[in-house]
Amino acid sequence: MGSPQERALEASRQVALVVGASLVVALCARITIPLMPLTPVPLTVQNMGVLLVGMLLGSRRGFAALALYLVEGAVGLPVFSTSAVGLHGIAQILGPTGGFLMVYPFVAFLAGYIFERGPKTFLHAATAGLLAEILLFAGGLTWLYVFTHSLAKAAYLGLYWFVAAEVIKIMLAAGIASRWPGRTRRAVKH
Repeated sequence: MGSPQERALEASRQVALVVGASLVVALCARITIPLMPLTPVPLTVQNMGVLLVGMLLGSRRGFAALALYLVEGAVGLPVFSTSAVGLHGIAQILGPTGGFLMVYPFVAFLAGYIFERGPKTFLHAATAGLLAEILLFAGGLTWLYVFTHSLAKAAYLGLYWFVAAEVIKIMLAAGIASRWPGRTRRAVKH
């Protein structure tokens, strides 16, 4: 197990990884293309950040990083992409894009869970990313359905505009995760 100092150092390292990962997602949220008046859901690099955090940190730390991210945003820190309808903090989590935000910890968990249990190949990473994105859009579209009471309207606002970009984000995340130093031969130890 190591000395108390070694355990404290390792715990500090783990906390720093989780906090750092939440900040990486916040930076990714700043790279955005607003799509108003077509949809209140912006096109961001945030989803790719969520996939990367899950695959690189693993399921548990990925979940923790994105749970922390939601707490940071809920208390008003400027970590979310700019709301097209002017919402901030907890109101943004409960707003039209909230379904996507609320499932981020689970998306990171799923991407990490799948990726850490198989070969560290591009195909395996892409599969993990695709399945995690399906979960992401299931949460986001369900929440939009609550707002619109129409599955067609929810798909129009939260899916059609994003499919091509999401494929690119999955491929980029898979390429990075499968080539990340230390990830190609072994899973990250938790």
